[in-house]
Order: sequence, then structure tokens, then C-alpha cells
Amino acid sequence: MGKRDDLIAKYAEDLKNKCGMTPDMALLTKVTIGCGPAIYNADSSTVAGSQAAEIETVKNNFLIKKLGLKDSPELDTAINAVLTTYGQSERNKYRAVVYYMLTKHFGKEAVYG
Repeated sequence: MGKRDDLIAKYAEDLKNKCGMTPDMALLTKVTIGCGPAIYNADSSTVAGSQAAEIETVKNNFLIKKLGLKDSPELDTAINAVLTTYGQSERNKYRAVVYYMLTKHFGKEAVYG
């Protein structure tokens, strides 16, 4: 198994153990690949949920640009819900896991089809 496969396994564990979800491994793999090289960098591989700029990045670069959603208060509500599900006290919120949960939340799995 390569480094990416190891990371996908780690993300699946987080979804199961920290978020109480059974991951769709095919979708999780596609979301992880979609994150590109960011998953290999310690800083960019995680989402800093307490930083407003980071939340804006998730909203603009992922929800609006990638998933094609319109900017609305619902996007902020969804991001907050996902971060709460992940656990506010959880220090390492992996970007691929957050993006996966947002993709599922908005029913946008077809983007990765």
C-alpha cells in the first residue's frame, strides 16, 4: 500500500470512530484524490475549524468552486455542523474527511462520478 492508501485508511477510521459514519470507500478515495498534494502536507492536510479564514477557504474553494453551490448562510451552517460532528475538541480535522462529509451533506457525490 502506498502513502495515499494509508491516509485513506486513516480517514476511514476517523469517519467511523470520531464521526459515527460508515464511509463509502469509493467516494472517500475520490475526495482524497481531489484534495491533491495537500493531503501530504501537515498544515494543509487539516482544517483549522477555529480560524475564520480557513472556513472561508473551505466555503469558497470547495463548496462553491468544486461542488458548484451558491453562496448562502446554509454553507456556513453545513461547515459548522460537519466540524461539530467531527468534534470541536478534535485537533486534527483532516481536510479529506471534512470534504467527504460536506459532499455527503449536500448530496453532491455525482461531482466525483
